[in-house]
Amino acid sequence: MNFEKYHALGNDYLVFNPRKKQHTFTPEQTIRICHRNFGLGSDGILVGPLPTDRADFGLQILNPDGSEAEKSGNGLRIFARYLRDAKLVGKDPFTVNTLGGVVSCEVSSDASTISVEMGQVSFHSDIIPVSIEGNPREVLEENIVLSDTNFIYYAATIGNPHCVVPVDELTESLTKKYGPELENHPSFPNRTNVQFLKILDRNRIKIEIWERGAGYTLASGSSSSAAGAVARKIGACDEDITVEMPGGEIQLHIDNQFNVLMKGPATRVGQMELDPECL
Repeated sequence: MNFEKYHALGNDYLVFNPRKKQHTFTPEQTIRICHRNFGLGSDGILVGPLPTDRADFGLQILNPDGSEAEKSGNGLRIFARYLRDAKLVGKDPFTVNTLGGVVSCEVSSDASTISVEMGQVSFHSDIIPVSIEGNPREVLEENIVLSDTNFIYYAATIGNPHCVVPVDELTESLTKKYGPELENHPSFPNRTNVQFLKILDRNRIKIEIWERGAGYTLASGSSSSAAGAVARKIGACDEDITVEMPGGEIQLHIDNQFNVLMKGPATRVGQMELDPECL
């Protein structure tokens, strides 16, 4: 069983092309394949291209805990780069159908930059979803109580759920301590991705990421999109935003309707063959 491995700013995925044959991974198989010690090691598996009537290509995104993700910005950039490397696309834009909606992708002529139209961010509780008291509404500047502290947070979705927590001091230890509790908080019935956000200036933010189903993550395109949209929503940033993450930087353009265009790299690592004994 062959996989192509790529990373997007340190967020690594295995691409599995079923080559027109129907194939599914059980949660147990996904967990084993993604394991850093007992498997090939990755932050998830991208299964595609898959047949779809909604776009040029279909894509399934599997988390390393065996669950399925609706959307992944880094995963989409990696998948787009794979399609280009496999000569399944050229320089023209193409569309990809995910569980979180259809997106448009474009790979630069030298394949150094991949652009993804991530879609429109919503802050509404019944779309994300978020369990709140009272009538459905945008979840902005809400209080969330944890075991030993509380945070002010903003909730958002760009096809997958996000909890964005603005902070003055941004650290890896803070993210690893509170990320798991926020991911599994009762307020988020589908669990949530978590970003701790620091505003640097009108065109630059910095985030630390705890990814639903994956844990502490060096970079994330959907997390960047959600955090950037929150920065726009509170009036702290303009349309063009650079997002700093431990793994590197992503460029965002977020219009007044919170439609997000993301640009960033994806790097090929190599081909890996999985021995059946591993499973």
